[in-house]
Amino acid sequence: MKTTLNVILILAAGFIAGLTVRQFRAKSTAGPAPGETVYTNDNAVADNASLKPEDIENDSPTKPPEDEEWLSRFELIERSGEKVSSEDLKGAPYVVSFFFSTCPSICVQQNQKIQELQEQFKDQGVKFVAISVDPETDTPEVLQEYSARFGADENQWLFLTGDLTYIRRIGAEIFRQPVSKQFHTERFVLVDSEGKVEGFYNWPEKKQFAKLQERIAEMLEG
Repeated sequence: MKTTLNVILILAAGFIAGLTVRQFRAKSTAGPAPGETVYTNDNAVADNASLKPEDIENDSPTKPPEDEEWLSRFELIERSGEKVSSEDLKGAPYVVSFFFSTCPSICVQQNQKIQELQEQFKDQGVKFVAISVDPETDTPEVLQEYSARFGADENQWLFLTGDLTYIRRIGAEIFRQPVSKQFHTERFVLVDSEGKVEGFYNWPEKKQFAKLQERIAEMLEG
């Protein structure tokens, strides 16, 4: 009798343990309960202080798609008041960036990077094309004053403005960059002498900025 009771107790304990494990597994796969806060890799932030630069930076610039038909040319107003078209820019490589003059930090750093490129490739043919994403503010007169802050050579470094809707289309359809009023990426777009987008380079990443410099030099030599 005692042996039978012990067996029953052991079986009951095993059954209860099995139910507990099964319930735990079900909760772990069923998703969070209502109102429960869940942290995933989607919103995780890496501790850059504990990583080496080569672990943080991505040194591979992306390439534009080859099989999509988009707006193929553009024409905007330069700070001089003259019209500049994509056809005018053919014949030499050029680097496109998007900015706005009232941006207090990122745009300043971005234009300082272009200033570095301008000094490095002075009088070598390459051009730099900065397109405003706040054209209502960035009139040719405003861009004249703004460009002077960076010592922009008017023959090499162009500052363009125009209609915002049209600029959105230029950004998305020609240069594959999402732009809107006072919004732009931290990418330089390198265009070859035939007007074809060669690639996109994240200027804050040292390796990509170095690759951009290398590609410009190669294009000029070719």
